[in-house]
Amino acid sequence: MLYFLGYLAMKHQGLFCTFYLIVESIGEGVTEFQEGDHVLTVFTGECKTCRQCMSGKSNMCQVLGLERRGVMHSDQGTRFSINGKPVYHYCAVSSFSEYTVVHTGCAVKVSSAAPLEKICLLSCGLAAGLGAAWNVADISKGSTVVIFGLGTVGLSVAQGARIRGASQIIGVDTNPEKCDKAKDFGITEFINPNDCNEPIQQVIKRITDGGADYSFECIGDTGMITTALQSCCDGWGLTVTLGVPKVKPEVSAHYGLFLSGRTLKGSLFGGWKPKSDLPSLVDMYMNKEIQIDEFITHNLPFEEINKAFELMREGKCLRCVIHMPK
Repeated sequence: MLYFLGYLAMKHQGLFCTFYLIVESIGEGVTEFQEGDHVLTVFTGECKTCRQCMSGKSNMCQVLGLERRGVMHSDQGTRFSINGKPVYHYCAVSSFSEYTVVHTGCAVKVSSAAPLEKICLLSCGLAAGLGAAWNVADISKGSTVVIFGLGTVGLSVAQGARIRGASQIIGVDTNPEKCDKAKDFGITEFINPNDCNEPIQQVIKRITDGGADYSFECIGDTGMITTALQSCCDGWGLTVTLGVPKVKPEVSAHYGLFLSGRTLKGSLFGGWKPKSDLPSLVDMYMNKEIQIDEFITHNLPFEEINKAFELMREGKCLRCVIHMPK
């Protein structure tokens, strides 16, 4: 196991917390890390030996997959307690803590030259959006793209689509304040469904001459998955869902959408294998090939974490970096 000291960045929708750390000490048998290493921790790991890791087809891991019970992957126990009662680990990361303990497979060593308070965003939403555009959808040059939800994940999809050379990138969001910001990441047209006199899928089909080549659901609303599917074109339209629903996890859609050639794909962490792929994204940032700084709208001390949650609920931030006491 590893023992870390670090800072964290809060995800816009409040679902995950990303964490950057400096290794404080290492547990027995750890050879991959040493004290002082800079690392990112991730909510899904990579053991590199299971069937999924070896397949070359997936970033799932049968050993270090998404942990929802709040325990360590290795022994199903916890490493924190208060007055003898266990304190559970959130998604194997436990980022609202000055010190934490994580499995080595859920930590990624990165260059010490990279600013940790920036690249921490790659531990979750930003990488998820880029990967959905590049790995899952594999957006082609000159294509049309529509993105539902313009938080950090959606805007990261937009950035990925822009870099791939998409000709039309449509952003859909009910918050009009996101319009100008979205254009900084590649959105070419902004649509607020509340301003439309017809269903949003009809608007999109009209302005894309029959539907988008790719659509992305980045809200966490399973009802919007159907709308995203309907916004795609016949024959090859691809919908990728990235959002994590808070209610109604079941998806329903008319079978005719699939008979006409549309495809629906899910995406976890953008298809990236964390230990294998995250260092290359850090390199891209250092080479100024991708934007990260622009997603950080606020920096706050840990004592003001409640303010950060309020900013999140009010839709007034993309990413708020919370700094632990030094």
